[in-house]
Amino acid sequence: MVGSLGHLLVGLIDDIMVGRLGPVELAASSLGNSLVFIALSIGIGFSLAITPLIAESDGEGDVEKGRGIFQHGVILSAILGIVMVIMLLLLKPVLYHLDQPEEVVILAIPYYEIVALSMLPLLIFQGFKQFADGLSETKYSMYATIITNVVNVVLNFMLIYGLWIFPRLELVGAALGTLISRIVMVVFLFLVLKNKQKFAVYMNRLKFREFRSSIFIKITKLGLPTALQMLFEVGLFSASVLLAGTFGAFPQAANQIAIKMSSTTFMIAVGIGAAATIRVGNQKGLGNYLELRRIAFSNFFLILIVMSIFTVGFIMLKDILPWMFTDNLEVIGIASSLLIIAAIFQLSDGVQAVILGALRGLQDVNVPSVLTFIAYWIIGFPVCIYFGKILDMGTIGIWIGLLTALTSSAIMLFLRFNYLSKKLIQEKHELT
Repeated sequence: MVGSLGHLLVGLIDDIMVGRLGPVELAASSLGNSLVFIALSIGIGFSLAITPLIAESDGEGDVEKGRGIFQHGVILSAILGIVMVIMLLLLKPVLYHLDQPEEVVILAIPYYEIVALSMLPLLIFQGFKQFADGLSETKYSMYATIITNVVNVVLNFMLIYGLWIFPRLELVGAALGTLISRIVMVVFLFLVLKNKQKFAVYMNRLKFREFRSSIFIKITKLGLPTALQMLFEVGLFSASVLLAGTFGAFPQAANQIAIKMSSTTFMIAVGIGAAATIRVGNQKGLGNYLELRRIAFSNFFLILIVMSIFTVGFIMLKDILPWMFTDNLEVIGIASSLLIIAAIFQLSDGVQAVILGALRGLQDVNVPSVLTFIAYWIIGFPVCIYFGKILDMGTIGIWIGLLTALTSSAIMLFLRFNYLSKKLIQEKHELT
């Protein structure tokens, strides 16, 4: 959970520290991150394919198979990182045509350009992280993300506000802090894995003749639908940022606060979902489907408990949490009302994230991709438009759409997992 949360905390810390500069600056970082976060979701989603394949090979006790998957996966992650950087830089002109306040766009552009470059080290890190997670060694990526956030905070203080010998760069300083801290993150994790005995066999570089197109294809077939699942959800939340921006800088800043808080708790769910992927993948490798189902439902129950706590916390602290980002009373008032809806959808958001993790462990990704597309874009987005724009409910209406989408996703994905796990148990029973 801490390892997954680390990525989000970098952006959360940026927003908290940038928010002290003013609502327009906070809205600018929100706009800049809207496209970057979409690319981030695609990259992370793709890299998640490495974990169940490693977990399955670990359950089978096949080290050479795991070594091949790991190194092919890191190469694919690096290639995807380069593609994402190029894509984001080419998409920069789009920011001028999203009906956003002009002063917000002007500030967002230089921030966006620098943060886009950080996608390369971040996705290389993801390749290493998902490999280690697949071997149930999640602590090393946790250490890396903790160090990253410490570095980011120090650099932010220096570069945003111009402390000591450093110039006051404001938003650009936040972006530079993010880029440098992510480079530190990948270098740290690489050195740790390289020097640990358990990973020695896996870290032996593949010879050219050992590369197999079949492994690249296998990872891609699992990774692409997983990336689409992340894209559909994050894309809807990014669309909410753009919709909120059409109401002005203050509603957009408030929307960003609510998204950052709910995204933070979502990353906790992603962490538990990763545990579900690993444990389900192990049991799939062992062919023990009764235990697989028990483990999965234990994870579902766990996330319900965790997210219930966040639901209560959001409701109780709705008037306090926005003060971490800004002292603008109008922004705080809007954000406070959005946090009530965010509190309600905590359960749906958490459950659907963990069920997706369990389905990845089963290497079932194609049907879940279709289900998430239906939930977010066939059901959720029209509701956002209807309540937010047509009924003129503003950001509140947008968030009613988000709640509808997440609830639809949770229900459909649960039905899918329940069907698949029962089917596997029945098939094995018939064979024996």
